[in-house]
Parts: sequence; C-alpha cells; structure tokens
Amino acid sequence: MRSKRAIANIISGLILQIIVIIYGFVVPKMIISSFGSSVNGMVESITQFLAYIVLLESGFGPVVKSLLYKPIAKQDKESIQKILKSTESFFRKISLFFFIYIVILVIVFPLFINDDFSFGFTATLIIIIAISTFAEYFFGMTYTLYLQAEQKSYVISIIQSITYIISIVAVVLMVKLGMSIQSIKIVTSLIFVTRPLLQSIYVRKKYNIKLNKITEKSEIKQKWDGLAQHVASVIHSNTDVVIITIFCSLVDVSIYSVYYLVIKGIKSLMRTFTNGMDALFGNMIANNEQDNLRKKFDIYETLFLIISIIIYTCTFILIAPFISVYTADIIDANYVNYLFGYLLVIGEFIWILRIPYSTLVHSSGHFKQTRIGAWIEAIVNIVVSIALVFKWGIIGVAVGTILAMIIRTIEMIWYANKNILKRNIFTSAKKMMIAITEAVIIIFISYKLFTIDPQTYSQWFVCAIIVLAVSIVIVGLISLIFQKQYFIEICKILKKILRGKQDGNHIIRQ
Repeated sequence: MRSKRAIANIISGLILQIIVIIYGFVVPKMIISSFGSSVNGMVESITQFLAYIVLLESGFGPVVKSLLYKPIAKQDKESIQKILKSTESFFRKISLFFFIYIVILVIVFPLFINDDFSFGFTATLIIIIAISTFAEYFFGMTYTLYLQAEQKSYVISIIQSITYIISIVAVVLMVKLGMSIQSIKIVTSLIFVTRPLLQSIYVRKKYNIKLNKITEKSEIKQKWDGLAQHVASVIHSNTDVVIITIFCSLVDVSIYSVYYLVIKGIKSLMRTFTNGMDALFGNMIANNEQDNLRKKFDIYETLFLIISIIIYTCTFILIAPFISVYTADIIDANYVNYLFGYLLVIGEFIWILRIPYSTLVHSSGHFKQTRIGAWIEAIVNIVVSIALVFKWGIIGVAVGTILAMIIRTIEMIWYANKNILKRNIFTSAKKMMIAITEAVIIIFISYKLFTIDPQTYSQWFVCAIIVLAVSIVIVGLISLIFQKQYFIEICKILKKILRGKQDGNHIIRQ
C-alpha cells in the first residue's frame, strides 16, 4: 500500500508539474507582451516579498509531518487530532501576522520601486496577490500537511491541477479582452483560494476529522529546530529576486524571473520524484525498518541521480537557446544571457542533489542536528550575493547562490549517510562522481556534434530531442558499466510499473 501510494503521488505530481510549467510559461509571457517587462518584474518581485511570510512558519510543517508518521502508522486518531489542532492554531496566528505584514509591505515596497508606478497601482497588486496565500495559511495548510503525512499528496496534486487549468483559461481570455493586470490577478487569486477550502473539506469528510470539537492540543516538540532549514530554503527560493529588486531594477527582476521559469519548472518536475517519499521513509523509520530503509534508499538515490543528470544537463545546454526563442518578440529588454543561464542551472543542480538526503533528515525529524549548516548556507547566500551584485549584477547573485548550495549539499550528504543510513559516505560519493562525469561527457559531445542556435520553437524542439537522446544513451551506458546492479534493478521496477503488475509491497526488491 505504501509503495502504491508513492507511485500515485509521483504520477499525479508529474502531471501537476507539467501543468504548472505550462502555466509558468503562458502567463508571464502574456503579461510581458501585454503590460511590459517592468510590470512583470513588479509582479514577480511582489510575489517573492510575500513569500517571506513563510519565515514565520519557522520550519513548522516538516516537524508536524515527522510527528504525524507514528500515530498514522498506529492509527491513533486521538493523537492525530491533537497534533492537527495545535497545527491549526499555529497557522491561524501566522495568518494574523501575515495581514500585518501585508500592511507594512503596502507602505514600504513602493520605496524600492524606481520605475514610474503609482502608489495605488502597487498597493492594489500587493493586496490582490496576497489573497491566495492568506487563504492557504488560514484554511488549508493544516490539512495539506496531514494529506502529505498520509501519503496522499495525489489529492493535493489533483486539486491544484484543476485550479491551474482554470486559471490558464481565465488569463488567456482576460488578456484577449484587454482587462487590467489587477483584474487578471484578482481572478486567479480567487481561483487559487478554492484549493485550501477543497482540501479541508476532503480531509474532514474522508477521515471524520473534527478539530472544532478538540479542546486538548499536542505539544509540538522541535518546532523551533526546523527554523534554520526553513530559513535556508526560503532564502534559496526568494532572496535573489529581493536583492535584485533593491540593488538593480524591475527589468533585471523580469530577466531573472524568465530564466527562473525554466529552473522552477525543472525543479518542480524533479520534486515529483520525491512526492510521498518523506512519508514512505518516515513510516519505515517509525517502524524501525533500518535494513529496508537502507535498501530502498539505495535504489531511490541511484534513480534520482540518473534522472537529475539527464534533465539538468539538457537544461544547461538548452536554457539560453530556449530563452532566445521565448523572448524573440520582446523589445524592451535583452533576455539572452548564456553565462547567467549556465550559472543558474549549476546552482539548482547542486541544490537538487541534496533532495534525497534532506528528505531523510526531515523524515527522521533531525532538525536540531542539522540547523548549523542551514544557518551557514543562508548567511553565505545573502552576504556573497549582496557583495557581488554591485559589480556583476544578476551574475553575482547567481554565484552567491552556487557557493551556498555547495556548502549545504555536502553537509546533507555527509549527515544522512553517517547518522541515518549509517553507511560509508563513499557509497554516495561514488555515485556523485559518476554523475558529474556523465554530465561533462554529455555537454562536450553535444557541443561537438552540432551548433545549437534555434530560431523557432520547432527548431529548438529538434535540438532538445537530440540532446535528450545523447544524454539518455551516455547515462545508460555509463550506469550499466559502473552501476550495473542498481541499473538492472531499476529497469525491472520500471518494467513492472509499465506493465501495471507491480505489487504494492515490492516496488523495490526487498
């Protein structure tokens, strides 16, 4: 059952991320084409400033999930409801602080804007964009965490997929009708408000959860120990845009955000392969299945690296050519910057490498033990990015992110191997070296084989198919030679899944 749910989470998550990628490319392009790069930059900047409200969450979410795994495994409904009651109370307080933060942002944010936008224009955009985030914390975050801990992320994915599709249709229609950016954003915000409402209804009906009748709360231990990991994650996702907003311009924010559309899409795609894995590993840890955990993680780690190398190497080669086609008709800014594209992909690749290991850390509840590395990552990211942005602009910000990612990724790999898996770190180090070697070979061969300079989407698509084919062949051959045991096992698993005959208890050979 656990493995069947993991597969359902991955498949539904994959479908969701495909829809999110489409949304991510359609909506910003229509905003840039209809309202200009500065307006797009402002929308992205406001979104990132609002995202900082999650700092108040203090890493609370992963801690709650780690506490839910054991009572869920034992079907202890009383303990589950007490934990959820405490969680709901916490997020209601976050909602109050969020309202105060919005008021402050309405007053302060216009001070950072150098372009000619009125106070009213900026203020209304902030309030409108904030609506869906407020609703998420007030109505739905508690139930989101519960569904994730229950290994039912597919429910969340289905709801989000539907709202994204409706939102895409709405944006296209409103742009064609010539409606204002405020009108477009308020409609999409109201569409997204339905997400938390539907999730709360589903959980209350499906599991008969009635938090309004619960008077006793459960103490959430370690609730502050997740703060460091949370801060580092928020800084990784949002600080670049904030620094560029303050020290550069809204046009630079727009340029950064267009490249990050690709990165965000790829990152989301990769995260689908982790959907439900924290719950799966958390369940094994709660049941003290150490050998089973180590075996399954070994296969998962190998598969994740193989997929990562193929996807990120292709992204490294193809991102700038894609941006040149995507922005060909935009004349108010030059979006083509090969070096920036390369650096952004490298930073995100280093970040994605840590995901299997950070998943283990969160599943184990080891937040306190890994908080120092998270603080170091956050500080390095901010300090180096600010120091370099004055001389190199968005390039300097990308370099700062890379340095921070390297430090934290090494620490997470070391910690997970030593303290959770209790195995030699050389096991992971060997896989990493093979992966990096594959990437270098793919890039070298791809650039030697042909010139990648597409002028249309169809030409870019042909280039992408060729690069993808080269990547798959090289990764397949090298994995077969140096990781034959894992490669054969992965092929067996994929073959069973495709045939639809996979037994839920044996997705990965015991």
